[in-house]
Amino acid sequence: MFGFISRRIAMALVVMFVVALISFLLFRFVGDPVNQMVGIETTPEQREALRQRLGLNDPVLVQFFRYVLGAIQFDFGNSYQFKQPVADLIGRRLPATLELSFASAIFALMLGIPMGVYTGLNRDSWLSKMFLSVSLVGISLPTFFIGILFIFFFSVTLQWLPSFGRGEVVALGSFWDTGFLTISGLKAIILPAITLGLYQMTLIMRLIRAEMLEVMRTDHIKFARARGLPNRSVYYIHALKNTMVPVITITGLQLGSIIAFAIITETVFQWPGMGILFLQAVQNVDIPIMAAYLLLTAFIFVFINLIVDILYVVIDPRLRTERGRA
Repeated sequence: MFGFISRRIAMALVVMFVVALISFLLFRFVGDPVNQMVGIETTPEQREALRQRLGLNDPVLVQFFRYVLGAIQFDFGNSYQFKQPVADLIGRRLPATLELSFASAIFALMLGIPMGVYTGLNRDSWLSKMFLSVSLVGISLPTFFIGILFIFFFSVTLQWLPSFGRGEVVALGSFWDTGFLTISGLKAIILPAITLGLYQMTLIMRLIRAEMLEVMRTDHIKFARARGLPNRSVYYIHALKNTMVPVITITGLQLGSIIAFAIITETVFQWPGMGILFLQAVQNVDIPIMAAYLLLTAFIFVFINLIVDILYVVIDPRLRTERGRA
């Protein structure tokens, strides 16, 4: 297991190095940083002095390794637009995005898994057909349109839930604030969490349904029935466990996608997370924020893939046997 984890960590470091190189190239080929930081009244001498102070006249390799060293220390420089350290801007927005992603992932798993199991075991029932119809809606409609419909129905028409913002938050230490501890915060997260997690929920449901239909036809399930095991044991211990390897893969990748691509949902509901910050950075060509967002997203995907690979070995005993023989 130690050797397996070490190889995965080495591969993750290679991926992060490549992503760091790509994000560094943003500084080199997407406009001149000096032009983004000064006005038109700045003299050429002042521009040259600023380039010298920022180290832009140093060799490319020196700049790259300086950038990597700063990224390891979570130092991405200052934002061109906000004139503040990028790490502070991301640190203030990160809790909102992570809480929204966590809530949407819980929603997708808590509904997707039981709906997938039910539709796989009772594929001809009217409830299964209704679940499949709902899943078609969740896959077909774009996220922003679903969010607008939710706002119109639950916020404008019924006035049950807020249509924008994060609600009241409570500070937990100096680096984290949460809305899970307030009533307004819980109400504010319902609509964006459902909007963001609806696609993932339908994807998980359909995947588990397909895997359950296949597993229920295998010989070990027939043998379990022949032994007289109760249906609960056959369904949820023998059958469901064998469907979890592909489910873990999709769930891990989708969790990374939720965090990375929550931009649309945060924009529709004006959720004060990293998505809106990145969108503002794109509009204003704020390269330090764009590069930091790229690195942070890559790190999240790499970390989740590492956890998924470890869970493979924990869940599937065949992988442990093969690695032991190797």
